[in-house]
Amino acid sequence: MSSTSSVSMKEQMVPENEVEQGKKGVWIKLPIEVSNLINPVVQEGFRYHHAEPDYLMLVNWLPNTPDTLPANASHRVGIGAFVVNNNREVLVVHENSGRFKGTGVWKLPTGVVNEGEDICEAAIREVKEETGIEAEFVEILAFRQSHCSFFGKSDLFFVCMLRPHSFDIHKQDSEVEAAQWMSIEDYANQPYNKEHQLFQYVAEVCKTKSEGDYVGFSTVPIATASNKKMYLYFNNQDFSKFQNF
Repeated sequence: MSSTSSVSMKEQMVPENEVEQGKKGVWIKLPIEVSNLINPVVQEGFRYHHAEPDYLMLVNWLPNTPDTLPANASHRVGIGAFVVNNNREVLVVHENSGRFKGTGVWKLPTGVVNEGEDICEAAIREVKEETGIEAEFVEILAFRQSHCSFFGKSDLFFVCMLRPHSFDIHKQDSEVEAAQWMSIEDYANQPYNKEHQLFQYVAEVCKTKSEGDYVGFSTVPIATASNKKMYLYFNNQDFSKFQNF
């Protein structure tokens, strides 16, 4: 396809009757193998929408009205894992990189939820990868939303409680400098936690949960009409009030 054709690329891709038929938006998915076509497509009025490792998506809003095409994904989702044993010790790590490298701060294992991965499963995976500890998900204790984070996107971060099934630590050398079981009081009372409100709140929530005086959001596995598995997260303190489970 050439941009010098007597018929413009836009006319080839978007016939006039498409607008007349009420079609307002055009999406072009360009495989990475034909990335040389990006410039002529942009010259015809298309803009970037999002990119993946193997393609770039471009869009064009046709009518002279406000553009209502859905935006690209706006959030990244992360987890922090509060893993506590029967001795009220919490699993903590020193990071090898990032903002906490070399600070001496003991923090919860953290990570990013993969595409197609449930929050509860991501928490289990991250704990296993970073520390070698096998654990089961218990509940979500809290979450926070922040903005203008990774590449300008917003960020959702879920603090998840897990119950360990193993206790011998085998740290991930590439990301974790050190890992240990620490008393919850020592974890909560770190100067960094005391000086930063968000970390203080998270530490206090975890500490209160370890004392049995806090209820978070548990999971119930459900399925959609197409039999796709997912999880519902809710406070189960009054589960007995639900009649149909």
